[in-house]
Amino acid sequence: MKLTILHTNDIHSNYENFSKIVTKIKELKDNNTIILDAGDFADFKRIELQGTDGMAAMELLEGAGYDALAIGNNEIFPGIDVLKYMAANSKVPLLSSNLYGPDDSSIENVRKNIIIKKGDLKILIIAASPYLGSFTKLLGFSMKNYLEVIRSEINAHKDNYDLCILLSHLGMDTDKDIAEKIEGIDIIIGGHFHILMEKPEIENEKIIFTSGAYGEHVGKLVVEVDKGKVKLIEGCNINVLQCKESDEILDVLKNNKEKAIDKLSETICKVSRDIWHDVVEENPMTNLLADALQDVFKCDMAIINSGVIHGGIRQGNVSKKKLIELCPSPLNPTSFQIQGKDLWEALQNSLDTDYCYADGKGPGFRGKYLGRLHVSNAAIEHNGRKILGIYISGEKLIAEKWYTVASSDYLQRGTGYRSLAMNKDEKYKKEFLREIIQEYLEKEEFIEKAFHDRWIIK
Repeated sequence: MKLTILHTNDIHSNYENFSKIVTKIKELKDNNTIILDAGDFADFKRIELQGTDGMAAMELLEGAGYDALAIGNNEIFPGIDVLKYMAANSKVPLLSSNLYGPDDSSIENVRKNIIIKKGDLKILIIAASPYLGSFTKLLGFSMKNYLEVIRSEINAHKDNYDLCILLSHLGMDTDKDIAEKIEGIDIIIGGHFHILMEKPEIENEKIIFTSGAYGEHVGKLVVEVDKGKVKLIEGCNINVLQCKESDEILDVLKNNKEKAIDKLSETICKVSRDIWHDVVEENPMTNLLADALQDVFKCDMAIINSGVIHGGIRQGNVSKKKLIELCPSPLNPTSFQIQGKDLWEALQNSLDTDYCYADGKGPGFRGKYLGRLHVSNAAIEHNGRKILGIYISGEKLIAEKWYTVASSDYLQRGTGYRSLAMNKDEKYKKEFLREIIQEYLEKEEFIEKAFHDRWIIK
């Protein structure tokens, strides 16, 4: 029997592109077609997801006729309660074999596998999610060894399927390792590393394929399954950017946006004055976040880039919708230790306008520009081109001294400001940066303090 598998991965809530994918899917599918996504479909940068606890994404998959979604890191980031809500209310199964709740407990309504029937063909679909290090526990999850649990699922169903597909959000290197180490899998559809393959690869008689990112392509695999043998007939990635958008999908998106705006437009706090923002110039909006991080962690200093914030706030009422628009990146407050010389290098780079306007692209970042570094409990003397002195708690910075710094996981990884990666003893908090901003917008003394400059021209 011939089977067509249409698949996507790492859409990252680029749903206008997704609507074009759906147009192509309708053109390609027949009665012997299954439709799958390998994770990171639901990126909570969009208010449609924030305001519906992820259900907008599930309705989009349902409207497109998807058979299953693997849980990627972006489905995990909002925390276990949101994932439970999505899984409980979605008609499209959410799959992960290795993702568990606290103390290795099962997550209600998250499936470890499903079996789909097409004609006489029984298709076992298993999924695996990525390990998120310290964030795994912070977000309310635990992880089991993916090799062990995938083997377990295969062994539990070994007499009950004709074809096994693994939806892997683990990355290409891991997919190849799985292909070498685990028997019983026929096809691995991957994600996480945003790799656009020209054609499928065969690794240890297993078909491996992945389809880039951001909804620009849909993958198509056609296989022949006969007496336990799986033969690749066709494998390609189809660019959809010139396809017509699906009106049905756009209507789902529009309806959910209206629901989300209604829910998120309620006032959550008030501010007493306009708080402006700029990518390059020191500004009170980013200073406020730096001061808030310093207060949360009680470190030697705080450092944060203006690119994580997208604008200022006008005097008056502030809604959750405004905060999401202001700071959409799912980035977390982070502290670490770093030497003075590496702080100096990063701050010196920040004096370069071109550096500040560089592409800020990196894990978790949902903005455009890297932005100027802002500090708290510190002062930087400069002449516009060179730093003349840096003072922390009023004392001159010492190059070889280790300082504790409050920041974000984005800067802790050295994204953009590479010298900041030379750190140790990192610690994370589960809140997003926008939640910290919300808390400190209500503290008048912090708003007043934010207007005090820390970059001083000599």
